[in-house]
Amino acid sequence: MQLVIVSGLSGSGKSVALDTLEDFGAHCVDNMPPTLLLEHAKLLMQPDSRYPRQAAIGMDARALPKDLAGFPSILEQLRELPCEVTVIFLDSDEDTLIRRFSDTRRRHPLADRAPTLREAVRQERDCLATIANLADLRLDTSRTNVHELRTLLHQRLGLDRAPLSVLLQSFAYRRGVPSDSDFVFDSRCLPNPHWVDELRALNGTDPAVRDYLSKQPQAAAMLEDLKKFLDRWIPSFVEASRHYLNISIGCTGGQHRSVYLVERLTEMLSDSDALQVTVLHRDMEVQS
Repeated sequence: MQLVIVSGLSGSGKSVALDTLEDFGAHCVDNMPPTLLLEHAKLLMQPDSRYPRQAAIGMDARALPKDLAGFPSILEQLRELPCEVTVIFLDSDEDTLIRRFSDTRRRHPLADRAPTLREAVRQERDCLATIANLADLRLDTSRTNVHELRTLLHQRLGLDRAPLSVLLQSFAYRRGVPSDSDFVFDSRCLPNPHWVDELRALNGTDPAVRDYLSKQPQAAAMLEDLKKFLDRWIPSFVEASRHYLNISIGCTGGQHRSVYLVERLTEMLSDSDALQVTVLHRDMEVQS
């Protein structure tokens, strides 16, 4: 099991770090008292545990000072367990932290202990010095935006990115374009099997319809262009930490052309480990 302990100054990006780890499939808990850390790790590591094999714990100045003081001993015991433990400490310069609190108008966790925001930041830095000194990875986020921090964590921790969930759906234009579409493609310009008597009652999953459309130069060209387009742009959605992508292909009745293209594209994309492809034929009539 991989256990990541995320700490740092308020406003430095701890929430973004935990959200990123959770998006990659980790079991995440924020603001855990250090005294509970060891027992929690043992719980996650039980043989019958159904928790993910990657976990992340958020720990910061909201914990009691006496509990934070005991962190070195707890960390030493954690490293004796059969798991990989990584401590991350996020930091930013003082002026950046103050500006971020001013922009968000959030209350600093140590506001009750300090007369000013600047003093609260300084007290927090002193309070977390023990964890900072034990960190395996220290990141200065003073000049880092949210997207850059996500990418940095992915690279430095070697996270396994969760597959992008891609929905490929066919539809009939006469029944409206799916409102959840990210991309919409129109196949009504292709030869229509509806006008072939022996194909009219069939749909795009039938071998006879597939054979007919596969022999049409326009259908082959559109399929090739769609595949090139998706190969070019899907990686950008993955890198942008998108989790869902809905691709809709329509034709007049939602029976033949759009169904055929969705089925063929599904075959082409399903080989990728970075994608989890789902198919929906919204308006296709099921053959009896």
